[in-house]
Amino acid sequence: MSVVGKSVERKDALDKVLGLAQYVDDMHFDNMLIAKGVYSKETYGKIISIDISKAERVKGVVKIVTSKDIPGENLVPIVRKDMPFLAEDVVRYYGEPVAYVAAETIEAAEEAVKLVHIQYKPLETVLSIEESIKEKAPKIHPHGNIHKSYKIRKGDVARGFSEADIIIENEYRTPHQEHSYLETNGMLAVPAYEGGITVYGSMQCPFYVQEGVANILNIPLNKVRIVQTVTGGGFGGKEDIPSLYAGNAALLAYLTGRPVKLVLTREEDFFTSSKRHPSLIKYKTGARKDGTLTAIEVTYYLDGGAYSTLSPIVMWRGLIHATGPYRCENVRVDSHVVATNRVHCGAFRGFGQPQVIFAHESQMDILADKLQIDPAEIRRINAVNVGDETSTGQKLETSVGLLETIEKSVDKSEWQQKRSIYEQDKGDKRRGIGVSSCFYGVSLGAGGRKYERSGAYVEINRDSSVNVAVGTTEMGQGMRTVLSQITADALGVKYEDIYIVPVDSTRVPDSGPTVASRATVMSGNAIRDACRQLKERLGKVAEEMLKIPREVLVWDNDEVYFKQNPSVKLTFKSVIEEAYKRDVHLATQGWFVAPYTTFDEETGQGWCYFTYVYSTNVAEVEVDMTTGIVTVLKVTAAHDLGKAINPALVEGQIQGGVVQGIGYALIENLLYDKSGKMINPNFSTYIIPTSVDTAVIDPIIVEHIYPDGPYGAKGFGELPIIGVAPAIVNAVFHATGVRMKELPVTPERLFSVIGEKK
Repeated sequence: MSVVGKSVERKDALDKVLGLAQYVDDMHFDNMLIAKGVYSKETYGKIISIDISKAERVKGVVKIVTSKDIPGENLVPIVRKDMPFLAEDVVRYYGEPVAYVAAETIEAAEEAVKLVHIQYKPLETVLSIEESIKEKAPKIHPHGNIHKSYKIRKGDVARGFSEADIIIENEYRTPHQEHSYLETNGMLAVPAYEGGITVYGSMQCPFYVQEGVANILNIPLNKVRIVQTVTGGGFGGKEDIPSLYAGNAALLAYLTGRPVKLVLTREEDFFTSSKRHPSLIKYKTGARKDGTLTAIEVTYYLDGGAYSTLSPIVMWRGLIHATGPYRCENVRVDSHVVATNRVHCGAFRGFGQPQVIFAHESQMDILADKLQIDPAEIRRINAVNVGDETSTGQKLETSVGLLETIEKSVDKSEWQQKRSIYEQDKGDKRRGIGVSSCFYGVSLGAGGRKYERSGAYVEINRDSSVNVAVGTTEMGQGMRTVLSQITADALGVKYEDIYIVPVDSTRVPDSGPTVASRATVMSGNAIRDACRQLKERLGKVAEEMLKIPREVLVWDNDEVYFKQNPSVKLTFKSVIEEAYKRDVHLATQGWFVAPYTTFDEETGQGWCYFTYVYSTNVAEVEVDMTTGIVTVLKVTAAHDLGKAINPALVEGQIQGGVVQGIGYALIENLLYDKSGKMINPNFSTYIIPTSVDTAVIDPIIVEHIYPDGPYGAKGFGELPIIGVAPAIVNAVFHATGVRMKELPVTPERLFSVIGEKK
């Protein structure tokens, strides 16, 4: 009785509902110190001096650390190593960590923070993409202000535009976006024997954190133990930056010999954690009268903030997807991520794609309008299918469900009928319906080839219960549940008998980072490999017990039976008992390496991802023409993710992604004053969607099976947010005739543009 494809109960549901889940801030050790950070009040400046003398005299203060106290390397190991754990000579953004205080109480730590005196020599700031790329812009780093550039060259763009019946050019802008996870970043570091350290904390990638702690302390990896606590949301925001917090907590614990807890306030988290990259994107698109694309030319910039962190691979992913999920023979894309004196940007759900997809799907709608083609139809005309090529020349060989997502979302939303009905609205309240399509390369692909592997350790106990150890983290997405379902079906046992071991670097193999919608396919395949090995061993035992060849035995629902006569059977438990009597080793490690991917930086061509997922969103809105307020009425979201291991979890991911997309489209934006200080670093001033803003969400699951995935699954977590904003903006255009090219579409912006049109 297979559990794959069924909405079984979440493994962690009961603990969370009953309040039994233990987050890092719930933890306490005897003799524990509390840490607080000293953050820069200068946006860009040279550090002249740091005076901690008054702060050290505060009763209860045990240790204050600055960069000079670091015994190892003062660089967080993320892609390009340019971000320090503690600013040394220069601060490059407001809120950059300069020192940390460890004290007996939080009150003492906070008092000491106020008394640390830092003298700066202010430097000329760079606060926007436009300022950063000026010829004589101040240099933020010695190498200049370009963190990284990539390009795509395919076909002959000049010829493609000459063949076009219509050419449109537009410029688009998108803002910062805050992750808004419910639990702020937090770490608890505890000294261990033989000069080691244990760090408990909220994170997505424990082995990234392990490397960071080893770097700052200058100790080997085997002396750094990382334990993931229950993590209250991540969305990419706990991929890169936890290494910074863990490193500083570990430094204090290492130097004091006492446990140290560092939990950020919401404002501290806002000031210091990574964000979604703002963007400036220029698109030129050519098409024939029938809507067929002939050429696409893109120049796009991402604001990476003060440090590179994950920006190069965020930009690379955006580059690969910049032309959308469409056929086009002639493509030229130039992408650059630049430095500014604003907070560093990094991983965020969608990972560089929401920016370019907003721009590209706006272009598709503009083409449809000018050519008088239905917006859904122009997407059908150009949609990729099996056998087509991406902009990088990759041939799509299997599992391409884009057309089905278009058809199902259009049909379910009653697209044609509602377009006609909504076009009759002439009063102050006007409705509109818009569409967008997108795709997403699963896992890290050629942009992160060294991480394209995963390990899993599976052990069957004497009572036939099963332990699974993987480095894949649970952060609310339901990973423990999905991997349990895969294990249960792979062994033919009950879902309830599977236990996923908590992530602890001394107990689990490195399964790679839990990012990029990779966990299901990568760790799922590693688990299946381990289960295959175990079933081979058990098959010999069952064969001898039943006197039937193992090739005709079926393992299902805690039983092993003869395929031709199911009444001839054994219980799974009896086979395990016999295996233990025979000293059969029932523990093994599985391993999975992703199919090979490539990317040529000179041509921008290559086999960039081993598979893709696809989606189409249809958004319905109501616009108040007298105020500019946009209300999202409904979003119909169709997603091809291969096999849905747990449909309820998939629907939950769609609902969450749509809500985040509504925020990105309409209300979310970080604001800065002229000096570069963030002025809305909390949820009273940085507005995110609430239940009042949430639309009716109609999720549609499309299953184009991926033959190399576990039970046909591909991956999913990132996709639901990507196409939401352009669908909403296209619906606003349908309602008002006004084309918005900058996010968020606030009432003030929209009302202003409506007024200009009048």
